[in-house]
This record gives sequence, structure tokens and C-alpha cells, in this order.
Amino acid sequence: MSVIVDSGAARTDAPQGATYLRTRGALLWEFGTADTLARWSVEDIEYGAPKKNEAVVKLAASGICHSDYHYLTGDSAVDITPLLGGHEGAGVVVEVGPDTTGVQVGDHVVTTFMPACGRCTWCGIGRSNLCDRGAGLQTGKTLDGTHRVHTPDGTPVAQMTYIGTFSPYVVVPADCLIPVDRDVPLDKLAILGCGVPTGWGSAVNVADVRVGDTVVVVGIGGVGMNAVQGARHAGASNIVVVDPVEWKRKAAISTFGATHEAADLAEADQIVRELTRGVGADRTIMVMGVADPNALQTLLNLTSKGGVLALTNVTAPTQLDAQLNIRNLVLLEKQIRGGMYGSCNPRVDIPRLVALYKSGQLLLDELVTTTYRLDEINQACQDMIDGKNLRGVILFDD
Repeated sequence: MSVIVDSGAARTDAPQGATYLRTRGALLWEFGTADTLARWSVEDIEYGAPKKNEAVVKLAASGICHSDYHYLTGDSAVDITPLLGGHEGAGVVVEVGPDTTGVQVGDHVVTTFMPACGRCTWCGIGRSNLCDRGAGLQTGKTLDGTHRVHTPDGTPVAQMTYIGTFSPYVVVPADCLIPVDRDVPLDKLAILGCGVPTGWGSAVNVADVRVGDTVVVVGIGGVGMNAVQGARHAGASNIVVVDPVEWKRKAAISTFGATHEAADLAEADQIVRELTRGVGADRTIMVMGVADPNALQTLLNLTSKGGVLALTNVTAPTQLDAQLNIRNLVLLEKQIRGGMYGSCNPRVDIPRLVALYKSGQLLLDELVTTTYRLDEINQACQDMIDGKNLRGVILFDD
């Protein structure tokens, strides 16, 4: 059981040197490599009290995203270890720091990994997913440049994207919290922190799917299945899903709105040519866990003249090369678009997605394949990679 305490233990970032909250969290002490997969370690952690414009949230649940897994493989890293993982969460605000605005005790909230400032150029033009605060996402520190989490011996702990939801409590910037309706179960809302808006927005915003379009979605895990939902919501006539896992393809058609399935890109190409009389897909969306740069030209070949190839997945930071026929890209007026967070504005779009869920237009319950306890975090990650889940969710104790 997690408890809030005042132990008197010395912490430089807590008022009067007090430990404010003692709980448990899943930490990563070193990042993986291409040859060695890292593992989470569930152990005791301590928080300092919330400062100005910060809040304490008791989480009901945390989603398990492929972005969390990237740290296990070394495709992502932060400046220090250990790292408290997780960035998809939903819970209830139980305390706020001094002079905190935007949230209050009792609010039901969903976490956002992009705490938009509202003042930079990108926020000013309505593209808060590109807020300048994104430059600090890999530092592991909170917005004021300090650490709110420590191990019991005082070692600073990084919080993934300012949050770290692999713990039943979090002390986070208020700007990382999106208030939502209180009549929706919090365990259903946790995946709205990243996977749902990223996938839904990859179709609606990045690919800009139009009524009547033929759309191809490559990779239908937790993000890709929401790209299917977004394409359906935008009015696509044909939605072709591509994934090697058969049960996911079947679920995409029977439950989420896809119309056709393919096990690989060669099969998808044949289906698209038949559907469009050789024209090609209007929109192709690449959302598998790790982007394959060698597949870009194949995906462009699948895409029609004037069509859009939308990329919302990542590669290792060292991956710089991709094979592309630039001449055809220009002459056939095809476009390649990258999308961060599905080009969503989380403060607007997360409540909007909640409303779509409440009206039955967005499926969330069906996305959660398996639930876990915090101690099962490594099994949850393995199940994701083994293709057993659309989305795994960690449930915390009451």
C-alpha cells in the first residue's frame, strides 16, 4: 500500500528537507542495446512535495506503450538513470502545490507527455504538440530543472517525459494533466495519454484522410488500431490493414472498422491495386513499433499520385539513411509527412476523444487486451512484443 509520509529524510527538492511520498515504481537502471534487452526493476521510490504549478495524482492505471519499450532496446534514452518509466496514465488529483492553476483536488485527469507552455511560437499557432518544452523530454528532469523522485538512498530518478506513470502515485507539472469528465472509468482512459491520440491523429490530422479515401495502415498494435478508428471516423471507404499477426487483422475488421487485411506489403499492394483500379492508396500510414527505413519506397509505390505517406513511428536516433526515389516523389507529387503525437492538441483533443468514447464513436475497452499488476511489468512488455496485446494496462491498488 502506498502512503504519504513525512519522514524527515533529507531531500534538496522537498520543503524543509522532508520526504513527502513513499511508494514503488518500475525503474530502468541501464538502457538496452541491439544485443541485450534491459529490464524494469520494481522497487521503493520517494517523492518530494509538489512545487508551484505541480500536482500529486493517485493513478488508477497506466498504459504500456511501445515508447516505453524503446528504452529497453536502446532506441531511446534519457540523460540520467535510473528512469521511472511510463507516460500513459489516468487518475485523481489528491493535492496541488502552491499557486497551482489548471487543476484542483478531486479532478479526474489524463496525463499528457507534452506539457504545452501556451506561449511559444508553436503553441501560439495551435500546434502545441510541437511545444518548445519538448526539448526537455529526454532530460529526465521536471520543468524547473530539478528532480522530484529519488531512491531511498537519495539517488535522483528521471521521470519519463516529465511524468513516469509506472508508479501508483506521481508528482508532476500541472501542465501534464488534462481534466476529463468524472463519469468515465479511469482505467479506460489511461491509454488516451498517448496511443489513442497518436494513432487517431495519424489518420485524421497527419494523413488528413478524406471521405471516400482508400487508406493503408501498416502495423496495427495499440497505435495502429487507433489509426484505423481515425480513418473510419474521417470517412474512408477502404481501410487495408497490414500486420503479420492474424488475430489483430481479424479484430481490425470485425471490431474497429477495417475493410481488408494483408499479412505483408506485397499482399497489400495487390489488394490496393484491385480496389483502386491501379491508382493506389490515397493515404498510407506507417505505425509499426519501429519504422523500417528500407520500406519507405515500397510504401510510396503503394501510394497514389498526389497521395500522402504518414509516418508516426520512430527509429533509433542513429538511423539517418533511407532509400527514396526523389525524382518520382517530385514528379508524382507524393508527400511524406511526419507526425508527433498524431499532430493532436492534447488539451483539446483528449477531452474530444473522451466525448467520442462516451457516444460510442471511439472504442477504448476493446483496445485493452490484458491487464497487469506493477510487478508484472516485464511480462507486459514481452506480451506486447510477442503480439499478444493491442494494449496492455497496469492497474493499481485502490
